[in-house]
Amino acid sequence: MPEYPPVEQLKGRPLGRVLIKMGKLTRENVHQALKMQKESVRSMPIGQILLNMGLINEKDLNLALAFQLGMSYINLHDIDVADEVISQINAQMAMTYRVLPVDYNKSTNTLSVALDSPSNFRATDDLRTLLGFNILPMITEKEALEKALNRYYSTKNESINDLIGEMTDDDFLAEFQGRGESIDLSELRELADSNPVKKLLNLVLLQAIRDKASDIHFEPFEDEYKMRYRIDGVLYEMVPPPRHIAVAISSRIKVMANLDIAERRLPQDGRIPLVVQGRPVDLRVSVLPTLFGESVVLRVLDRSNVQLDLDRLGLNHHDATVFRNLIRKPNGIIIVTGPTGSGKTTTLYSALQELNTIDNKLITTEDPVEYDIDGIVQVQIRSEIGLTFARCLRSILRQDPDIVLVGEIRDLETAQIAAQASLTGHLVFTTLHTNDAPSSVARLLDLGVEPFLVTATMEGIVGQRLVRKICANCKQEFQPNEEQLMELDLTPEDVGERIFYYGAGCDYCNNTGYRGRMGIFEIMALDDDIREAIMKRASTNILREMALRKGMRTLRVAGVQAIYDGLTTIEEVVRETIVEEE
Repeated sequence: MPEYPPVEQLKGRPLGRVLIKMGKLTRENVHQALKMQKESVRSMPIGQILLNMGLINEKDLNLALAFQLGMSYINLHDIDVADEVISQINAQMAMTYRVLPVDYNKSTNTLSVALDSPSNFRATDDLRTLLGFNILPMITEKEALEKALNRYYSTKNESINDLIGEMTDDDFLAEFQGRGESIDLSELRELADSNPVKKLLNLVLLQAIRDKASDIHFEPFEDEYKMRYRIDGVLYEMVPPPRHIAVAISSRIKVMANLDIAERRLPQDGRIPLVVQGRPVDLRVSVLPTLFGESVVLRVLDRSNVQLDLDRLGLNHHDATVFRNLIRKPNGIIIVTGPTGSGKTTTLYSALQELNTIDNKLITTEDPVEYDIDGIVQVQIRSEIGLTFARCLRSILRQDPDIVLVGEIRDLETAQIAAQASLTGHLVFTTLHTNDAPSSVARLLDLGVEPFLVTATMEGIVGQRLVRKICANCKQEFQPNEEQLMELDLTPEDVGERIFYYGAGCDYCNNTGYRGRMGIFEIMALDDDIREAIMKRASTNILREMALRKGMRTLRVAGVQAIYDGLTTIEEVVRETIVEEE
C-alpha cells in the first residue's frame, strides 16, 4: 500500500494541494483543472473536474477529501483488531453504519473507527449519541472495509434474545435487582454506560427503524418489563428483558436525549436525531413516571418513510378531485378530522407539499413540528412559556402568509382567529378531534363559534381513518361467510361476484398478513344548502343526510370500496369505522 504524508500536512489544505502531496497530480494538472473551473458555465467542484479529466479516480478523491478534513489513513490489511475492540459495536450497527472499530482507549473513552467515505461523518455523530464514546474517524478503502466487516462480523449477528440472555447473566446489572429508588446518581451514570444496555437499546432501535415501527414502548410493571413496537397501528410485544434493567434502559435513553437522569419524579420530553443508512430519523422521547418506574415511549419519525403525496394517501379519483378543488380555494378553512393516529398530519402535509410553490408563502404552527419541509416556515408551540396556538396564529398573520396550517383547534380563541384569518383572504388548514366530518360543525358550535362565522369561513371537512393494507406477498382470495358480511351490513346479493382477499402471513409482513397502511376518507364540501342548515343549527344527522345526498361517501362506504379493490380486509374496516345511524 502507498505511504501518505502525515495528516497534519494535509488538513485544511486546498484539494489540489492535497492530491499533489499524495503524489496523484502535478502542479500543471491542478492549474489546468482550475482554468477549466474558471471557464465553466456552471460552477463545478474541482474534484469532479479532475475526475472528468481522468487524472484521478473515485478512491483518490475519497482519500483526499478525508485528509482535507483531518482524518488519518488506516490500512486494514496490516492490522488485527482485538475481540474486545470489535465487541464495542454490535454486528447490526457496524453493517448499518459501515464502520469498523479498530482501537479503544479506555482512559479517554475514545473509540477509533474506520470509514470508507469522508461524507459518512453523520455515522460518527450517531455513534457518539448511541454508544457514548468519543469517536475518532479514520479513512480506508471501500473494498478493505467490506472484507474486514465480513471477517469480524459475519459470525456475530446478535439477536435481541442473545443480548437479553447476556444481560440476565450480567453480574453488574444483577446488583440493582430490587433496588428501586435507592440508586444514586453515579450508579445511574454507570448503568447508562453499561455495554449490554447500550447494545440492547441500539439493536432495538435499529430493528424498529428497519421494521418501519412508528413507536417503541418500554413499560415497567410490578413483575415484568415489557418492550413493544407499534407497526401499522398495532402493538407487537418483543421478548421481555429482565425487570431490573428498567432503570438502566430509561437512564440510557435520557443520556441520548440530553435529559436529566437524576429526575425520576416528573415527566420529561426530548429528541434523539439519527441518520440511519443515509436516512434522517428523529426519535421523539417521552418519559412518564409510573407506579413501578419510568415508562418511556419513542416516536419514530422516519422522514424517508412518509410519502407526502396526495396520490399515495388512498383517495379515490372522485375524492382526490374534490379535495384538490378545496385546497385550491383562495381563502377559507379546511378541517381534517379523526382520532389520534389517523393520519391527519400526513394528509395536511401532503396538501401543503402540493401547494408549496415559489409564489405561495406557507406558515405552520404545530405541537410538535413532526416533519421539517423545505420552503415552509414552521413554528413549534410552547405552551409552557405562553406560546399557544392562538398567540402564535396572531403573529403568523403579520408575516404575510398565503396559506396557514394551525395544528389543532382546541379552544374558542384559536377558532375565532382562524376564522378571522380566512375572512381576510388566507387559506387555513387545521384539525379537530371528532368521529366524522359532519360532527365537526357541532364541535365548533360547542366551542362557542357563531353559526354565521362557520358558514362564512368553512369550505370543507375531511374525515379519515387508517386501515392496514393486505400484504402483497401473501395475498390470497377467500369467500366471506354471511356472518362476516353482516358485520358490514352487506348481503350476498350486494356482493355478487366480487372477490375478497386476506393475507395468509409471511416473513415479509412478520406473519401478520398486513404490510403498510392507507387512508379511507369522507369529504364534506359545504354548499349554500348545507350553510343554510348550519345557520339554523341543524343536527349532525341532518347535515350528514344532506352531504350524502350531495355525493359524500361515508368512511364505511369508502372502506367497503377498499375491500372490493382488494386493498384491505373486512376486519380492518369494521375495526376503524362505525355504521351511521339512519
